[in-house]
Amino acid sequence: MIKETTREIIEERLADLPVVQYAWLEADELTFSERVRKICRDECPRYGTSWACPPGVGTVKECREACGRYEGAFVFTTIAEVSDIENMEETLGTRRGHEEVTGQIRGLFRECGLETLALSGDSCARCEKCAYPDGPCRYPKDMIPCIEGYGIVVPSLAEKAGIEFENGRNIVTWFGLILFTDLP
Repeated sequence: MIKETTREIIEERLADLPVVQYAWLEADELTFSERVRKICRDECPRYGTSWACPPGVGTVKECREACGRYEGAFVFTTIAEVSDIENMEETLGTRRGHEEVTGQIRGLFRECGLETLALSGDSCARCEKCAYPDGPCRYPKDMIPCIEGYGIVVPSLAEKAGIEFENGRNIVTWFGLILFTDLP
């Protein structure tokens, strides 16, 4: 899956980042569900507005196939404290820090010569206004789609990884996922 020296380099560099928990999995351990996509469609205001969200990312079957091209999966969390977890504006306001960490971790994997697909707790916000659906993604190599938008069941992912899904009252737990394989 991944060379032990590469894994050691990545883990050593993770110490400089605000990662709370992490685990290494096989990519085929991911669980996908159409029900997760239904939640996106019915409840998320970003649905249909971004290349990083459904339907722009493709069907759940297509997302599963895209993830299946990778050997390993690195799942991690960051946390943020808020005064009221039910205040969605405050809660969502903490995501930028997590998205930056996700990009940094993806960079670590790329520096080690690995091909990656990064997914995170919210859809990509690289551009103020996404080109979807009128034009192609402006930054396809930088885009970080949403884990749930791919149809991945995050509670199942957390359980398989041995990672806490919730970390306490008024603590936002953000999940990130880096799929990786050696470059050909």
